Amino acid sequence: MADKRAARRNLRRLERVKTWQLLILFVLVCFVAATFLRINNVGMIQRRSAVATADKSGNETQIFNRLQDLQRYSTTHMNASSGVIYLQHQYERDSQAAIQRASAASSENARVHAQAEAVCHPQYSGWSMAYIQCFVNELSKYPTSDKLKDPELPNTELYRHEYTSPLWTPDFAGWSIVLAVVILVVIVLRLISLVILHLLLRYKYRAA
Repeated sequence: MADKRAARRNLRRLERVKTWQLLILFVLVCFVAATFLRINNVGMIQRRSAVATADKSGNETQIFNRLQDLQRYSTTHMNASSGVIYLQHQYERDSQAAIQRASAASSENARVHAQAEAVCHPQYSGWSMAYIQCFVNELSKYPTSDKLKDPELPNTELYRHEYTSPLWTPDFAGWSIVLAVVILVVIVLRLISLVILHLLLRYKYRAA
């Protein structure tokens, strides 16, 4: 009988808080968590847009600072993964500079070649070994007499950035999710306890 009274007492305690009340609280906490997750994502989008603006401006210091801001934010907030970001404008600027350097070097080499030919051509007819040796000797007199080179375009991977958010972070969104999980666990345990107590009262203690 004492066990039966204890079971009834525990059942009444559990029934004081209704399941529908816990469900409403769970839905509210989930809504709050979703709101904070959305705020985190908006913060990431703002910082990613700042990176794009800095990329257009061409200020390398500003680009570096904005990338640092985005990295710090994405790695310390849930739902704030940046996705793949390409510094397209910076790549185009660096590629243009590389092409211009190659063009300048090619023009200089062409000028040096013309000067070497002007010296050697009157001395030798055609491309004989003597003419080639003379040409090489003349080229060696100029520090810019390297062979022509193709533009060395920058590696595209150096302009690709991606930052991933952790699965959980100790911010408002993270703690809201923890609270929602706790409430859900309480609901499940409460339902299981109610079922067990009802079964005990119906079968075990009735038989006793």
